[in-house]
Amino acid sequence: MSKAIRFHATGGPEVLRWEELEVGAPGPGEARVRHTAIGVNFIDTYHRTGLYPLALPSGLGVEGAGVVEDVGREVRNLRPGDRVAYAGGAPGSYSEARLYPADRLVKVPEGIDDRTAAAAMLKGLTVWALVQRCHPVKRGETVLWHAAAGGVGLIAVQWLKAIGATVIGTAGSDEKAALARRHGCDHVIVYTRERFPERVKEITAGAKLPVVYDSVGKSTFEGSLDCLAPLGLMVTFGNASGPVPPLDLLELNRRGSLFITRPTVMHYTARREDLEAGAAELFGMIRSGKVKVEVGGTWPLAQAAEAHRALQARKTTGSLLLLP
Repeated sequence: MSKAIRFHATGGPEVLRWEELEVGAPGPGEARVRHTAIGVNFIDTYHRTGLYPLALPSGLGVEGAGVVEDVGREVRNLRPGDRVAYAGGAPGSYSEARLYPADRLVKVPEGIDDRTAAAAMLKGLTVWALVQRCHPVKRGETVLWHAAAGGVGLIAVQWLKAIGATVIGTAGSDEKAALARRHGCDHVIVYTRERFPERVKEITAGAKLPVVYDSVGKSTFEGSLDCLAPLGLMVTFGNASGPVPPLDLLELNRRGSLFITRPTVMHYTARREDLEAGAAELFGMIRSGKVKVEVGGTWPLAQAAEAHRALQARKTTGSLLLLP
């Protein structure tokens, strides 16, 4: 038997339960992974609250790293003892061990420890998809990244600087602003006391921006549209402040024939070759030192509810981990 966090009803962190779970032997195409570190992400809170509905009862968590314990028939790319990481798929990473499709696991290279892999996999692949595929950022471009001191934000700031972009970030406090600057942010707007659309106009001398990356959602959406130059792209990829309300599409016309997209990394890594390409670029960035992964907090796996409370209070910085 193994232990896992599960929930039988949607709601606050209090619905999370620490339960025994039978893992079993891997079936064809599967591997059994013993977790060593587990990533905590906002999508986990969306699953828990029912914003992204799941069939209940359900496991939770979509990111982890660990060691392969066993593989099923037809698995050729892995063997017991391999260090692996993953992001996406059916929730269930909040567990001591689990079964997972072998073709969705990537090997963790030498020089990257398990905690770094678990802290970076989903967030780093998200950054790769957003700045390399969704809108391929060019050297010299200026972009806005909301929540620049968060787990995704800190990786994004460093990645964008490696490309040669100028990065405007937002943060909720002076402490978070200082952290974003230390990771390369050129300009940081403390949104609790500054109106970020006006500051963006000042920084760009009225030119505005080709792209805005927004994981905050409801509270920043309209202001983000105001930051875009004509033909600019609004990339909304999260709902930390709540879902974005319905939009009259004529607004995009009135504001300069804007584009908008609501991407998920799962679509950008659905093909094995894209998953491998993204992971290779991510691990390469980390091994080169261009991206340093900041772990802002760790909790025992059994205390996942506490990690959720801290994350939703927006008191955290960097990546959060659960440790079995």
